[in-house]
Amino acid sequence: MAMGTLRPIDLSTWPRREHFAHYRDRVPCTYAMTVDVDVTELRSALSGTAVKSSIAVIWALSTIVNRHQEFRMALDPTGAPAVWDVVHPAFTVFNAERETFAGVWTPHRDDFPTFHDEAAEVVDRYRTATTLFPQADTPANTFDVSSIPWASFTGFTLQIGDGWDHLLPIITLGRYRRAAERTVMPVAVQVHHAAADGFHTARLVNELQELLAAPEWALTVVR
Repeated sequence: MAMGTLRPIDLSTWPRREHFAHYRDRVPCTYAMTVDVDVTELRSALSGTAVKSSIAVIWALSTIVNRHQEFRMALDPTGAPAVWDVVHPAFTVFNAERETFAGVWTPHRDDFPTFHDEAAEVVDRYRTATTLFPQADTPANTFDVSSIPWASFTGFTLQIGDGWDHLLPIITLGRYRRAAERTVMPVAVQVHHAAADGFHTARLVNELQELLAAPEWALTVVR
């Protein structure tokens, strides 16, 4: 399934060319940053509605990720840096009976109502899946969103063996908790340092916070 185009980066004009080479070849490394994101307004807005807050958060993440090329990066067949014109969220669905999860995906959509309905259908279809990847059409341009709704955390890091070619971000969400009369959710972003620096990751979480603090977009779903 063709769900995006991988376009080469013009290295002659790319401001991060030297940084990419340094963290790709000389000091290959990933890093993770965990931030508490305030979801008070989002939860309040969605209370009593049919909108699933988990899907709303995934859409918000997908929207922010797709704004910035550093979070849509991959290597082309020659190993050169390139950028997907769009990336789609891959996320987890938990099978409580088996205590296992399935990794699924749904296309990124600019409008939230379409995304919400399509993602909700995917969740419903695969909540009893017995295989890790039940969909046969997962495209290469997906970024991962995992959820750990049973516990909050202040730090989360994946130890990925031989994962130096993976440039797309991996995002992990934790359980809501109360803090100073607000509701916050831990969001961990793990990314290859060749693709993004601390500035870029901080911008991602700050823009996510801004989007969740003004959740009028989430009330456009008609049921």
